[in-house]
Amino acid sequence: FAERVAGGYFLDIEPRPEQLARFGLRVEELQEVLAAAIGGENVTTTIEGRQRFPVSVRYPRELRDDPDRLARILVPVESGAQVPLGQLAEFKISHGPAMIRNENGFLAGYVFVDVAGRDIGSFVDEAKAAVRRDIALPPGTTLLWSGQYENMIRVRERLKWIVPATIVLIFLLLYANTKSSFKAGLVLATVPFSAVGAIWLFHLLGYNVSIADWVGMIALLGLDAETAVFMLLFLDLSWDDARKRGLLRNEFEVDEAIIHGAVKRARPKMMTVAAAFMGLLPILFSTSAGADVMKRIAAPMIGGLATSFLMELLIYPAVYKLWKGRAALREQQELLGSQ
Repeated sequence: FAERVAGGYFLDIEPRPEQLARFGLRVEELQEVLAAAIGGENVTTTIEGRQRFPVSVRYPRELRDDPDRLARILVPVESGAQVPLGQLAEFKISHGPAMIRNENGFLAGYVFVDVAGRDIGSFVDEAKAAVRRDIALPPGTTLLWSGQYENMIRVRERLKWIVPATIVLIFLLLYANTKSSFKAGLVLATVPFSAVGAIWLFHLLGYNVSIADWVGMIALLGLDAETAVFMLLFLDLSWDDARKRGLLRNEFEVDEAIIHGAVKRARPKMMTVAAAFMGLLPILFSTSAGADVMKRIAAPMIGGLATSFLMELLIYPAVYKLWKGRAALREQQELLGSQ
């Protein structure tokens, strides 16, 4: 919808300097007569109890809605004569905007666009290319893309350092907790797998990527770290228990210790993920006010938790064995060799 920028009619009254000088009038005096005749002038104030109302006097509508009648308004001069206004000023009717808008000191006209069924960013990129290709803007004209797109660009620039800062902060917290850079990196390895589930759920729900989705992605990083740390905790507990009992003598016992920590204790891990699901599913199916934004925040967390949980159950044990299993078997062989 393009706003009409030339749909109004305006009456321009331009003083004639030579006529004003002839009768000894100043432009201010002419403007005072015009202001009183067209806009009115407060002459007194009426008092009604504790209320006060100004009394304004001006020409009736039928005498000021026609330029010819306005031109017959008499202006008093110093000699005592009265000169018609049409002799002192020129009346012109011009076309212009029905409403004068300005942006940063420049006259502005708006074109409103309602985007449906796709994301705003790709639409604006295509629109910019079409405008550059098909429209030649006159000199002195500036084209700006504003509204939600402008907010999206501002938030996107902020997310460029918020997302990396979030990942670095999570890594530092994990390292402070586990005292192992490998474990902290292993926890962060769930991020790509969680992104797979989030993107697939976006596709199934027909959502376009928005700022709310990125907020949900950032929240998903915290949930992934929580469930991954929980998984590593049980693997470490099972491994330490097997080491204390001397049950890491061969590959079968190594596998049994890892399976005990990964599979036989799957119920508490499933309860942790299920608690998050039960809290987020009502948001995903809500229809109340503000649900559109909240759905897009909850969707990446639900989809990401599903795939990251599967990754933790299937891939974490194998990576854990590659990390600790070989070292344990090597120590056991060295111990047997020394004996």
